[in-house]
Amino acid sequence: MLEVRNAVSSLEASMTYFNAELEKVKADQAEQTKIIGVLKSETESLRATNISLSSRLAQMDQHVRSSNVEIQCVPENKQENLINTVMQLGKVIKCPISETQIHYCSRLAKINNSSPRPRSILVKFNSPRLRDEFLAATSKFNKINREDKLNTSHLGIGANKKAAIYVAEHLTHENKRLHAAARSKAKELGYKFVWVRDARIYMRKDEQSSYIYVKDIDLVNKLS
Repeated sequence: MLEVRNAVSSLEASMTYFNAELEKVKADQAEQTKIIGVLKSETESLRATNISLSSRLAQMDQHVRSSNVEIQCVPENKQENLINTVMQLGKVIKCPISETQIHYCSRLAKINNSSPRPRSILVKFNSPRLRDEFLAATSKFNKINREDKLNTSHLGIGANKKAAIYVAEHLTHENKRLHAAARSKAKELGYKFVWVRDARIYMRKDEQSSYIYVKDIDLVNKLS
């Protein structure tokens, strides 16, 4: 009988020990779950902060270009004087530009070295207002001269073989990729209009449709 009592007592002691250990495990699990929850919360907070900072940096990167235009498809020449080219272009579109109004002017490096297109010309004017006037004058010129839009012959280049010249806002690489994606999607879906205004990209299916502000690549991918 004593042996049975001792066995029961030993079993009770073991059960008490295992219960205590189980409670410790449960407490540890609860603590780990709490820590994981805190870490997840901190990770989400850091992710949101990173997205916010990236957005602000992108905006700042674009803002420093607010006085810039990019002149595309002007043939290259070793003896070229780019400032004179810009001034001549200003005369053509009826937006006279003086040399003192040009803060900086140079060819941009190619993103794709295999591209046959000439390197674009980067022009930094002395103010965003002048940049906007230059862009508006270009748009007006092309609307008035629909059959003879801005081209190399207006600069006295290649009179026998005209090539279109484009004047655009100087976008960041990120916005350029987004603009290219929007143009590609517009072509795929039959959208008639894609344009840039104040570094924002817009799409419009036709004259009767509302415009779409292309905020990011996710929006482009969702279009159907």
